[in-house]
Amino acid sequence: MILNDTNSLTFFTPKNSNNLGAIYFDTGISAGFPSPAEDFKEQRLSLDKELIKNKEATFFARVNGQSMIGAGLDDNDLLVIDRSLEPVNNKIAVCFLDGEFTVKRLKVDKNEVWLQPENPNYPIIRITDDNDFIIWGIVTNVIKKV
Repeated sequence: MILNDTNSLTFFTPKNSNNLGAIYFDTGISAGFPSPAEDFKEQRLSLDKELIKNKEATFFARVNGQSMIGAGLDDNDLLVIDRSLEPVNNKIAVCFLDGEFTVKRLKVDKNEVWLQPENPNYPIIRITDDNDFIIWGIVTNVIKKV
């Protein structure tokens, strides 16, 4: 179910799933020398259980744009967003700013808030009383296609 489609993010709600999860091999995958394959244990792994801590407050959104590439958030990545987490300095947040959703790093100092992109081609945004501004949720995970 799509909640909102904006220029920068498309939101989705998690779908209830009773499936047992994908097969998971509890051996660790070596990025160096290969390890013997006979020592693995096959289990089931649910990505919902791994990525979602608070199901009622968790949403997904797809990134549209390049402003956060330095933080590893690329165009078309899928974000996991938890609305129950406290927005604090240096967290990556999904914010509603002047009628549009955006994802940026929060910079909080005393009573001032800035939204900092992770791409030098984009400006830092200082939030003022003139802005219509809500911190909508905190990004907890990013899912990428390879």
